[in-house]
Amino acid sequence: MPSHRITARQPLTKMGEPDISTAPDLLKAVSEDAAHYPNGHAAGVARPATESDVATLLLHAQSVLPIGAQSSLTGGATPMGDIVMDMQRFDRILAINEDEAVVQPGVPLTILQATLERAGKYYPPVPTFHGAFAGGVVATNAAGAATFKYGTTRDWVRGLTVVLANGQVLELARGETTAHPDGYFEIASEGVVHRIPIPSYNVPTLEKCSAGYFSEPGMDLIDLFIGSEGTLGIITEITFAVIEPTPNLALIWIPLPSEQAALELTWMLRQSAKNAWREPQASALDVSAIEYLDTRCLEILREDGTDRRHGINLPHESQVALLVQVELPSDSETSAEHAYDEIANALGNDAPDTPLTRLCRLLSSTNLLESSEISLPSDRRRQAQLIAAREAVPEGVNRRIAEAKRLHDKSIEKTAADMIVPFERSAESLALFKNAFEKRRLDYAIWGHVSDGNVHPNVIPRSMDDVTRGKDAILECGRDIIKLGGSPLAEHGVGRNPIKQELLRQFVGDDGIAQMRTVKSVLDPLGKLAPGVIFSRTTK
Repeated sequence: MPSHRITARQPLTKMGEPDISTAPDLLKAVSEDAAHYPNGHAAGVARPATESDVATLLLHAQSVLPIGAQSSLTGGATPMGDIVMDMQRFDRILAINEDEAVVQPGVPLTILQATLERAGKYYPPVPTFHGAFAGGVVATNAAGAATFKYGTTRDWVRGLTVVLANGQVLELARGETTAHPDGYFEIASEGVVHRIPIPSYNVPTLEKCSAGYFSEPGMDLIDLFIGSEGTLGIITEITFAVIEPTPNLALIWIPLPSEQAALELTWMLRQSAKNAWREPQASALDVSAIEYLDTRCLEILREDGTDRRHGINLPHESQVALLVQVELPSDSETSAEHAYDEIANALGNDAPDTPLTRLCRLLSSTNLLESSEISLPSDRRRQAQLIAAREAVPEGVNRRIAEAKRLHDKSIEKTAADMIVPFERSAESLALFKNAFEKRRLDYAIWGHVSDGNVHPNVIPRSMDDVTRGKDAILECGRDIIKLGGSPLAEHGVGRNPIKQELLRQFVGDDGIAQMRTVKSVLDPLGKLAPGVIFSRTTK
């Protein structure tokens, strides 16, 4: 029977003295994350290898910031005078069972997926950056393109081992510790029972959301730590659910004449996928992800020569593009030649009813078949090129920001958002982003996971004035996204970014922030875990 109370234990091995390095090269190496948040600096670097090492450091240090791949886009892995707890030595895959993988937090998802593939298994909810560490994706409840089919990290975590700020250890298994009907958990630690109240704010039901501490009536305690961004405890072991067999993925590149055409096709593909999941059949069109690139994104591909370098078809009349991921039955592609025969014969009256022929008929009905490209599962090289073209867009934006910093003002910074609405409100969300940027005369690009209503509007600033006006636009968009029933914080988390922290306040209100702080004060009364992440250091 589940209980609302859990007892923490001592670390498995005896604790000693913390091993902290202040070598200049190490301090510099951890001074910033992928967000390039300014003025990062560490007081020291520790690289623990056991939960006892972690507990020792927590007991001795005044402030600790856990990091992994430092791929955060929010500044959440940038130290501000903290002792950095670098988790790269927690890099072991401990077990792969029938439907689970037990890993340490320093395992990169690329390594996990490669290991699983050799066993014929797969971990579905990988974020766009596959180099992220397992601990990082749990800490931020990371999501990605295939959230549409598979959900977020939270849906795939079955167990966690967490070291608390007082050095005690929780072993959490999903379903074992659930909230009391009156809305709280209790943790017994060192003879004291700590009561953790569940926040009472209500957030909309969305396909993804990474906005502070999770809360819902009757929730599982494990979900409080998932998405808490290292502010409530240090994860030292994770049990993920996995599936088999590995999906047989086809990628389809589809240039389109307008945003409306892209949204209409996305709606049709979503409906086909939902029908496939509801009534599985060999010919079902099982779409797991749809990526969107707007007009400016395509201009960047052309300007940077990415379309020519990767052989990407971008007709002059194309205004937007979709990159669609379809899962084929494991036995559907006996050979590439056979699959291409299916595609070639798709429109014939006697063509077999397969996922590929259904796809071709759908594209033909919308006059998109001739300009589209279907990359089969066997052609991994071509699929890598299509994915690289998608990734070239954020890389191109970042490169333009870096150039503006170099030529105009070193204070220029990345100015972007990560927002989600129910898919049915996607056209409205895109319209409000464009209006907010265009009325401020800003250059911008919008891309993202349109299959679940989550896109990333990015300002391309040429001056600090653009950055200021861009931040104002993002705050305006956040307010409007909330009115559409969405979240201004979809999959990247909150981190140290002041705009994202303000978006969180808009989302849950001042009372919601106060309730989150209450949770943290119970689990981390001295405020030593990731101070300044999710909440400002100065606001109490």
